[in-house]
Parts: sequence; structure tokens; C-alpha cells
Amino acid sequence: MLRSYGYLIALAAAGILYSASSYSTHNTVLAGVSTAAMAGSVSAASPMLEPRAGHTATLLPDGKVLITGGMRRNQDFYRSAELYDPAKREFLPTGSMSMPRVGHAAVLLHSGKVLIVGGWIGRGGTDSAELYDPATGKFTTLSKMTSVRGRPTTALLANGDVLITGGSDHDGPGALTSAEIFRADLSRFEAVGAMHAARAGHTATLLSDGRVLIVGGRGDKLTGSAELYDPKTKQFTVTGSLLTARYKHSAGLLPDGRVLIAGGSDERDWHGQLSSAEIYDVRTQRFSLASSLNDSRFKLPAEVARLASGKLLIAGGSTQVEVYDPATGKFLVAAGQIDDACHYMTETKLKDGSVLLTGGYPDNDHTTTETWLYRP
Repeated sequence: MLRSYGYLIALAAAGILYSASSYSTHNTVLAGVSTAAMAGSVSAASPMLEPRAGHTATLLPDGKVLITGGMRRNQDFYRSAELYDPAKREFLPTGSMSMPRVGHAAVLLHSGKVLIVGGWIGRGGTDSAELYDPATGKFTTLSKMTSVRGRPTTALLANGDVLITGGSDHDGPGALTSAEIFRADLSRFEAVGAMHAARAGHTATLLSDGRVLIVGGRGDKLTGSAELYDPKTKQFTVTGSLLTARYKHSAGLLPDGRVLIAGGSDERDWHGQLSSAEIYDVRTQRFSLASSLNDSRFKLPAEVARLASGKLLIAGGSTQVEVYDPATGKFLVAAGQIDDACHYMTETKLKDGSVLLTGGYPDNDHTTTETWLYRP
């Protein structure tokens, strides 16, 4: 499972060198200060109770953040969960899941409860699911999903149901074309039409019109294809293709309804990390090249945090935190840095507009308890 899930030795994060000319250096520094001011800043916050990577972080209605599962190292997975309290700026224990899992998905339902689905539980995936109730701090087991899914991708639909797509059903590079929905009103899972390509490490973004954009991923081979899920028909239709096939990337909805796709990797995985980005236009159903990230990165949160300004936050896989500004079409580097290039960390927008960044791993023998706060 270590190789299939990608927990291998991380590459060192790249540094930035400026010109030796005193004049150009002076102007570069001033430009850097200006850019940092526009991009906000990141600083260390209170540590988690456990070192975690491949975990989930979900904002609850009361403003706390639920952290579930993840791993300390390969085959050392957690059942435990904890809560981040922004008022106290600390993490507190809460109930434990029914089983240890990593690479699972978590979604806040309209009821205020959190749905936990799938993930890896050893050398394979699971079809198990459970609900976390913030009122009691306990998890309850649900009926099984229609398929085993290691690292599935989810999207909360407008009607309160949850779309669950792809993932892997065994320890290996294979992935699923199947999809299902969680019927929140009935607390059960139902199969829907299959995707046109097998996908793991893809993204699923809820569009302004209620459809879901599925992008990239990998089955037996990497794919640059994309498709749209329509909740009315419960079917997938093919849409435009990426300019660069990728997986383990990140995606986010822009204020004008377009979708930013950033980073990820090509078929070389650790040796193919990407700095490129693309934008999907719903009206034309085409992808176009966007400005590049300042640093290549992969193993990112599948969904980026959108700030109150409409800018998108890109964190993980690098010591740099970047902000995409749709007004200029540029990625700006935030002031401050993350200590390591933390892969499979989480980013969660808090009610005050800041973003909590938690955990991740720089290599396969070390995950971290460290967390950071991004402030716009």
C-alpha cells in the first residue's frame, strides 16, 4: 500500500535566489514585500495531539474543526479524532472512529453531522462509512457503500446528498469508474452512472449550476480527461481535456464560476511534480493555461480554500503557501513558510476568514503534529 498510496521519500523544497545586483536586489525585496502583503501570511499554530498525514479536517457549524484518522507512518493508522477550538487555539480529544483509516473523505452534511467514507484500513480499501455527531462527540457506523474505495473524492450536492467518485478498491495502481451518492435523508448509499474513466487522485468541484466537474486522476494510466456529473440525470458526460494530464492536484471554484486546477504530478509521481495550472470555463467546456505556481507541488488537498476576497489558497507539497488572485491571474507567495514540504496536509477556512493548515509528511518515516494559520 505504501507504493500505491505514494508514501515515498519526499524531494527537497526549492529555494529562491535573487539577483546579485544591489539595485535589482533592492527592487526585488521591495516587490517581495508588496507581494507578501497582498498574499497574507502564514505562521505556526498549536500542535495537534497526534502526528497525522492523509487525515481529514472539517469545519463544524460551531466553528470548531474536526480532525479524523490519518497515519503516523505506513501501516500505522489512526481511529482517533480531535477538535481544533479557534477560541482556545488548541486541539482537544473527541470520540474515535470505528476503525483506523487514512486517505478517507469527510463531508459536512446539512444536518451538521459529518459523513466519513472509505479510505485505506491496511493493505486495502474499505466500503465502511460512519457519521460524527458534534452534539455527542461520537461516531456511529452506517450501512456499507456500494464499493470499496481507497482515497475516494466527494462533493456535497445542492440537495444535501453527497457524490462519491472513484478511488481504488485494492492495493495497487488500479482505480474505479464507479460512483455513488449518499442519500442524506435515508442514510444510505445508492449507485449512480459510472464515470467514463477510472480515477484515483482526481478532483470533484461543485459548480455554480449544481453539476460537479471531475478532473484528471489515474487508473491503469494517467488521464487528462474531464467529465461533468448532473444530479438531475445521475449521469456523467465527457467535457474538455486538460492541457497536461495530472493527478494528486488541487481544484477550486473561482467567483466567476470557472474552476482553477493547480499542481499535481504526471506519471512520474515524485519526479514529475507540476507547477503548471489551468482554468476550466463552464461556458466553453475548455481548459486554458493559467499562470504557473511559484513552486511545483503535488499530494495536495483535493479542494482548495476560497478566501472572502475570492482568492484561492494553495498549500501543501511545498514550504511555500500561495494565493491565486483571479483579478490578476497570478499566484502570490504568502509571507512566512511551512517548516517542511508537507504532503497530504489539510486546509480549512475558519469563520474569521483565516485558514487552518494541519499535518502532512515530508517523507515516509515522518509525519507531523505541526499546524499553521494563514491570515489574509
